[in-house]
Amino acid sequence: MSLIEAVLLVLAGLAAGIVNAIAGGGSLITFPTMLAIGIPPVSANVSNALSVAPGYASSVVGSRADLTGQGRRIRRVAPTVLIGAGCGCALLLNTPHRVFDLVVPFLVLGAALMLAFQARLRGLVGHPQEVSPKRAAITLQVAVFLCGLYGGYFNAALGVLLVAGLALVLDETMARVSALKNLLSAVVGLVTVLVYSVFGPVNWTAVAIVAPATVVGGYLGARLARKLPAPVLRAVIVTFGLTVGVYLLIRAAFLS
Repeated sequence: MSLIEAVLLVLAGLAAGIVNAIAGGGSLITFPTMLAIGIPPVSANVSNALSVAPGYASSVVGSRADLTGQGRRIRRVAPTVLIGAGCGCALLLNTPHRVFDLVVPFLVLGAALMLAFQARLRGLVGHPQEVSPKRAAITLQVAVFLCGLYGGYFNAALGVLLVAGLALVLDETMARVSALKNLLSAVVGLVTVLVYSVFGPVNWTAVAIVAPATVVGGYLGARLARKLPAPVLRAVIVTFGLTVGVYLLIRAAFLS
C-alpha cells in the first residue's frame, strides 16, 4: 500500500467516524475508498465493517451523558440487536449478495422518510405515550432486531435506520435517541468484529489504518451531535439518509 493510499484511508476513516456518530452512513466514505485503492468488493465490505466498529465505541463515550437513565432499556434491547447482527453476518457469508443489494437502498430511503415524517406517522400509529407498554416493548424489540440484522449484513446507514426506528417508538429527545443509536451500533460493530475476523476475507492493513481514524472521528462527531438543536440534528440525519439511499440505488442499478 502506497503512502497516498494510506493517507486517503486515514482521511476517509476520520470523516466516516464523524458522520456515523452524527447520522450514520460513514461506511459510504470508507467502503468506496477501499474499492478505489484496489481492495476486492467482498474483502472491502468485511474490512470496512471491522474498521468502523471502534468508531462506534468512541461515539458511545462521547455521548455517554445522554445514556443516563436508559440502563434498563439498554439491558432489554442489547441482546436483541446482538442476535440480529449475528443473523446478518450469517446472511452475508452464506447468501448471494445481489438480492439484498436491491433491497438495501429502499430500506435506507424508507428510514430517512420515516424520520422526516415522524410526526405524521405518530398520528397514524399513535404517539409513544398513547401506546400500551406491551405494544411499545414489542415494537421496540422488532425494530432493534431488524436494524441489527441489517447492520450485520451491510453496515452503511445503520445509524439512519436506528434513529428512525427508535424515534418512532420512544418518547425521548433526539440527543438521547442518538446516544442509544451509538451504543446499539457499537454492539453490532462488536459482533461484526468477532465474526468477520474469523470467517471473513479481511484486509488487515486497511483495518489497521482506518480503525484508529474512526475512533477519533467518532468521538468528535458525538460531541458535535450533542450540541446540535433537535430539528437541525434530525435534518442532518434525514439528508444523509436520502443521500446514502440514492447512492445505493444508483450503485445497484449500475451493477444490474
